[in-house]
Order: sequence, then C-alpha cells, then structure tokens
Amino acid sequence: MRIAMWSGPRNLSTAMMYAFGARADFSIMDEPFYAAYLLATGADHPMTAEIVAGHETDPHSIAETCKRDGTPHIYMKHMPHHMLSNFPLDWAKDCVNVHLIRHPARVIASYAAKREAPTLKDIGFVQQAEIYNKLGGIVIDSTDIRAQPEMMLRALCKAINLPFDPAMLKWPAGPRAEDGVWAKHWYGAVHKSTGIAGAEGPLPEVPETLRSILDAALPYYSGLRDARISP
Repeated sequence: MRIAMWSGPRNLSTAMMYAFGARADFSIMDEPFYAAYLLATGADHPMTAEIVAGHETDPHSIAETCKRDGTPHIYMKHMPHHMLSNFPLDWAKDCVNVHLIRHPARVIASYAAKREAPTLKDIGFVQQAEIYNKLGGIVIDSTDIRAQPEMMLRALCKAINLPFDPAMLKWPAGPRAEDGVWAKHWYGAVHKSTGIAGAEGPLPEVPETLRSILDAALPYYSGLRDARISP
C-alpha cells in the first residue's frame, strides 16, 4: 500500500507521519516535493537554502521515488501547494489518497507564529480541494483525531482497508531520521511529543490583517469537511 497523505501546514501532518512511522510495516517520506517547490517558485521560506541543498529538486525524479513500495507499505506526507501545475501527479493515481484537514483559523494562527504574513497559497486549502477533485480519496479532520485518537485512527485504517496497529498511538520523543532538514524550524512540538496531542480548545481569534485569508479558505475547508469520515 502507498498512502499519499495530503495536508496543508500546521495540520497534525507530522504527528500522523510519526503515527504511521511507528508501525513496523510502514516506511515514511516527509514532503518530498518541498525542495523542488522552493527552487521552482523562489518562495522565501525559513531555511530555503538548506532545504534546496539537502533534498532532491527534480520533480520527475521525485515522482519516480513516490512510485516505489515501502516495507511493505509506505506513507508519504505531501503538501498540496507543493504540487505546481508542471509537476507530475500521475504517480498519485495508484495511491491511497487521504486528505487531512484542519479549521483554517487554527492553521492561520499556528502558521503565523512560525512565519509572518501567510497568504492563501501558503496554507494550501485551494490546492487541496483541487487535488481532492482530481484524485478523490478519504477525508479526515485533525480536530476529530485529536479528540478521539484511537477511534479515528481505527476509522481511517478501516476506510483504507488496513489493519489497525496500536503502535500508531505512541512513539519515542525526538526527531526521526526521515525528517526533512526543515524539521528544526517547524517540528519542535512534535519532537517533544510521544503521541497525538489532546482535544483542541475554542477557535483562536484571527487578526484583522489575516481575516480575508480565513474568509477565503473557509468554503474549501467546509466542502472537504462535509466528506470527512467519522468513528
């Protein structure tokens, strides 16, 4: 099985990668198209030079890597906004495509704490809806996962015809060898964790300067949320 997990940033995506990586039957890949995206767009992200120097930047070569099997399964963490229009996507047609979503107010608040002034493109909601429309797949909400980790992981495994493994619920604190070089900027909280964090509180207040991004992202989030799985 090859799982392509599509998620915008600040969306429980690394914790989900660690959950699948805790299984003995899975290998994992961390945002393989990130360096190619940065090189192609010239986007000003934290650690851009290190990311481009340390990771494959040819999208066609990356696509071939994404076709390989794991041990025996592979879990690939992908950001939909990394998939530029001239990047190959055919490799994903044979994957189990899963779309991880989170309320945009939470995404914007968390992203802005790590990188100032995010744009709608940065948080990936439009691109995620486009990829869902192209590939279909399973939708799961990170808020549901944090509220009921075991029940939602069981529901996800059932939806993709994969036996549940309790190992998904716990992992050792610290980084993983498969982390991208960007982990030291973005993954601090996950590196301190040993499992999926607990239920989230009320939605954060989004600053007025970012309210237009929230308003633009909400319809895409709501459309995907209507398709989400439940326990």
